[in-house]
Amino acid sequence: MIEVNDFMDRIFNAVFRKYRGTRVIIPLYYRMKELMMYGLFGLGTFIVALTTYALFTETLAWPIALGNAASWVFSTLFAFLTNRRWVFPKHRKGFFAFLMQLWSFTGARFLTLIIEEVMLIVLVEILNFPNMTVKLLAQFIVVTLNYVFSKLIVFRKKTTPEEKKLDELDSMYEKQSRMRILRLKERIHSVKL
Repeated sequence: MIEVNDFMDRIFNAVFRKYRGTRVIIPLYYRMKELMMYGLFGLGTFIVALTTYALFTETLAWPIALGNAASWVFSTLFAFLTNRRWVFPKHRKGFFAFLMQLWSFTGARFLTLIIEEVMLIVLVEILNFPNMTVKLLAQFIVVTLNYVFSKLIVFRKKTTPEEKKLDELDSMYEKQSRMRILRLKERIHSVKL
């Protein structure tokens, strides 16, 4: 039985706990868990991207570049929240870390948006390939690049001196917040008396 940290651990335990020889699988599970989680939420991002893109370009007849950009906003938001929470959970925490991760995640995704936009414009608008087929192909390329960017840049575990300063700011901010809460509790308690 493995330590339960999230829903994937619960599923793994439910499926494999009852079988005797599963201890051999546990190290493999831990090595592959991040990739499995990225695959699962990558599929979710893929579905969000294709669905919103089809809605904007096929149903609402928006221009391809505009529809793709709008679709990118929804899929990037979904991907950031799920990647930060479940795919790469061992990252820096705190408000400033959140802002830095959001900035770098959006920047990396913006780079892949440009690649995808160029593919769509060239292949769909200039060469007249089918719209959704090209979007599907572009998504496979973009998802792969996004994993590399997220793993190596956005949610990395290594800490630079600048990030250490941000961690110190986060801890100072948390201390001040706790102190404010304690003072507020004391005021409420003194008013009740």
